[in-house]
Amino acid sequence: MVDSRAAIRYAKAVLDFAVEKKSADKVEGDMRNIAATIAESKDLQLLLSSPVVKGETKKNSLKEIFKGGQEITIGLINTLADNKRVDLLQEVAYKYIIQYEKMKGEDVAMVTTAVPLTAALEKQILAKVKELTGNKVTLENKIDESIVGGFILRVGDLQYDASVANKLNTLKREFTNSL
Repeated sequence: MVDSRAAIRYAKAVLDFAVEKKSADKVEGDMRNIAATIAESKDLQLLLSSPVVKGETKKNSLKEIFKGGQEITIGLINTLADNKRVDLLQEVAYKYIIQYEKMKGEDVAMVTTAVPLTAALEKQILAKVKELTGNKVTLENKIDESIVGGFILRVGDLQYDASVANKLNTLKREFTNSL
């Protein structure tokens, strides 16, 4: 993730402002839309991370893509663009969703897998996470083929990495340290 401390700060500020304006639900819908749209579009990801594209172009593009959004959401886009942090938008959206769910007494479990989860596996993960946290949990599945296999489970600040890539890296470190 790009810079999660900054993303958390932006997300908290947006959530506080949205709660104050009594539009936290609507802003959450915008954040889910932003997170999904950026995750699905490689072109948009490249645009946001490109140092060549001017900040004003990025800001105008995002405002056009998300023009039906809440005033608070558009304000976030403007603030991120003005502070040259627009590449954090997706991460801020994820952090906002997590903060909002926590505020409602729910947790969001992020599961990163190499392939999409089956319905049966999703049920098992939800049951296990609910047992561990004691809270109602919603599951977000992120696909990242670079982990090769296995999964990475993140609930709040806790992370469990059972990916094949992690196990291979661990073996590689052990071999290099033993030489």
